[in-house]
Amino acid sequence: MRRTVVADALCAVTAAFVGYVVRFSSTQASPAQESVWAVLLLPVVWVVIMLVARSYEERFLWVGPEEFRRVFFAAGMLLATVGTVSWAFRLELARGFVIVALPLATVLTLAQRYVQRQWLHRARNHGKFLQTTLLVGHRSAVAALDEQIDREAYHGLRVVGVCLPADQHRPAVDAFNGLPVLGDLDDVADAVARYEVDTVAVLPCPELDGPALRRLGWALEKTQAELLLAPAVTEIVGTRVQIRPVSGLPLLHMERPELKGVRRLTKDLFDRTAAALGLLFLLPALLTVALAIKVSSLGPVFFKQERVGRDGHTFAMVKFRSMVVGADRMVDDLASESDGNGVLFKKKDDPRITGIGKIMRRYSIDELPQLINVLRGDMSLVGPRPPLQSEVERYGFDMHRRFLVKPGLTGLWQVSGRSDLSWDDSVRIDVRYVENWSLTYDFMILWKTAGAVLRGSGAY
Repeated sequence: MRRTVVADALCAVTAAFVGYVVRFSSTQASPAQESVWAVLLLPVVWVVIMLVARSYEERFLWVGPEEFRRVFFAAGMLLATVGTVSWAFRLELARGFVIVALPLATVLTLAQRYVQRQWLHRARNHGKFLQTTLLVGHRSAVAALDEQIDREAYHGLRVVGVCLPADQHRPAVDAFNGLPVLGDLDDVADAVARYEVDTVAVLPCPELDGPALRRLGWALEKTQAELLLAPAVTEIVGTRVQIRPVSGLPLLHMERPELKGVRRLTKDLFDRTAAALGLLFLLPALLTVALAIKVSSLGPVFFKQERVGRDGHTFAMVKFRSMVVGADRMVDDLASESDGNGVLFKKKDDPRITGIGKIMRRYSIDELPQLINVLRGDMSLVGPRPPLQSEVERYGFDMHRRFLVKPGLTGLWQVSGRSDLSWDDSVRIDVRYVENWSLTYDFMILWKTAGAVLRGSGAY
């Protein structure tokens, strides 16, 4: 954390210097005393305001958008404070300095924190800077959380063992799901002290009711371990889950997903505007790709296929043709060789793909004509993967939740592994997107999509 504080202060120093130069280098007038003090105090005030906004707390650092939101909040709070104080006390602060320095300090702070975050994530993926973690709960819940932690190692958790209820803990068996069983639910505090555990993650189970959790919390106060409680609705993000007092009890209130009204209209307007601009900007590249397809193989430039969209309505999805003509009728012959996930047919060395098609599919160039679908309102820039009718017929109840929103040109599936995803993972991330949709979430996915496409991982 000390490194983050120092880096934030250096960002503020840089912003103050640039603001001073921009404001006063082109004028003969000497700056007012208040402006000089503002330049000198900005680094200190910047760090203090970040501290007040709690942007240095470990639970907000390095993972998720909450850290960046708190930086934005701190910058807005400082700007409002500067404006109010200068007006109330009639201070002669140079507006040009404020207009340059504060936004620049915000941008620099966000940039350096992003760089630090990427560096830390890479280090954690290589097994460094990890927190030892103990999982507590029933076998099925513990196994699911262990798999989730293993998939997302950049969060910095390393599971060292589990504690299971007494009826599921067999002393003769010292391992479960590849993890050592360190005891039953009464042995959690002892296991934390014995193995120097940093984090205890408790899954919902009837044995750990309110009084039992309270006693566990008291026992862990004697250690350095953090206590994390996983709610039953683990796929719902914090913005939709709020603690509200009801009849004197702190109960979790789950807000409805933001799928209607002004937010949906805003998403539609953004999608169509961005699609129109994207088509205009990419027109030369699209024409070049179309010409290459026409010259390199027989058949049409575009491939149209019926997909299922919002509310179960079908539409004709447009792509650049990356396979030989009639490839969709060859699926049954190749079904036994599928590398997909049981529902989706995928094959890494698909003989149906043309030479230029391999390049297009690796970097998702074949998906670009779907901007036309976005412009027409059939699709969104971000959303669940557009499914075939044959896939929909095999959906379970949970998967039908995805039809509350439009399918997307990209989505969580694009930035979470693409074709390498299992069917259960595909269901999970599609439902997660629908439950937690927001414009901020869309922007985050669009940002990550660029990296996923450039890497070409999971694309075939």
